[in-house]
Amino acid sequence: MEFRDYYATLGVPKTATDKEIKAAYRKLARKYHPDVNPGDKSAEAKFKEINEAYEVLGDPEKRRKYDELGANWRYYEQAGAAGGPGFDPFGGWSVNVGGPGGFRTMSEDEVREMFEDSPFSDFFNTFFSAGFEPGRRTRTGRTRARRGRDVEQEITLTLEEADRGTTRKLTLKHDGHSRTVDVRIPAGVGDGSRVRVPGEGERGTGGAPSGDLYLRVRLAPHPQFERRGRDLYTKVPVPLTVAVLGGEVQVTALHGRTLRLKIPPTTQNGQVFRLRGQGMTLPGKSGERSDLYATVDVQLPRHLNAEQRAKFEELARTL
Repeated sequence: MEFRDYYATLGVPKTATDKEIKAAYRKLARKYHPDVNPGDKSAEAKFKEINEAYEVLGDPEKRRKYDELGANWRYYEQAGAAGGPGFDPFGGWSVNVGGPGGFRTMSEDEVREMFEDSPFSDFFNTFFSAGFEPGRRTRTGRTRARRGRDVEQEITLTLEEADRGTTRKLTLKHDGHSRTVDVRIPAGVGDGSRVRVPGEGERGTGGAPSGDLYLRVRLAPHPQFERRGRDLYTKVPVPLTVAVLGGEVQVTALHGRTLRLKIPPTTQNGQVFRLRGQGMTLPGKSGERSDLYATVDVQLPRHLNAEQRAKFEELARTL
């Protein structure tokens, strides 16, 4: 039986923190998820390897046992080859059950019971799955209850959809089945936010509930506004004469309201004005909004007639 290098599978060093392991798992899981790679058997196999690695390294106790096993793997390998302690020549493998005596040999029936319909490798099932593996069948033939896995996928929203909230019709494919669900996206979600959809993950086994679906929000670029944190930023064209003499310009907010922005005399290009409460909807706070920041974009004349040029030349002599 081949030793599984779970650290190499996730592409992290043995000194990786729990946070680094989780981040590596999420990145790879999104890349190789069957929903992203329909019909790709190699991606499906890779996805199973990634999940198996995280089942172990994402659990502090299993990770500790795995690290101990890695240091002593040659012992298990040699014991198996020589028929030594901890190895049953009739097909059983020893597993640590934690009691006095340390190891006991599994029967052929137990081995078959453990491996049946398991998405994990023999290595995982042998050393980590006692009472744990999903979908394991008992000797009575019943499937042990296990909650379905959570699923994560990306969803792209326009800035307007994120501001007001929206409903999306999604087609989900899990366990070989497809279903269509209407998912409500709450108002005010930001880029990278996660929206939980209860019960829409992978199906549970043995009557256990399904997992949850988590939608990772991505905001599409907007031609006029940019979201930074919870606030919005935009550029406002200001005529040269208004920038020099002062006046008012109109600013159209994301929510459609036309605002009047007062421009003081001698306003410089690039100056930023804050419009309180005219930005994005604040999640969970009905009727409240973040701020809108307007950056002045002074508009210079593209053409001058003779009279206008003379005026500017006269002005230049006085400055």
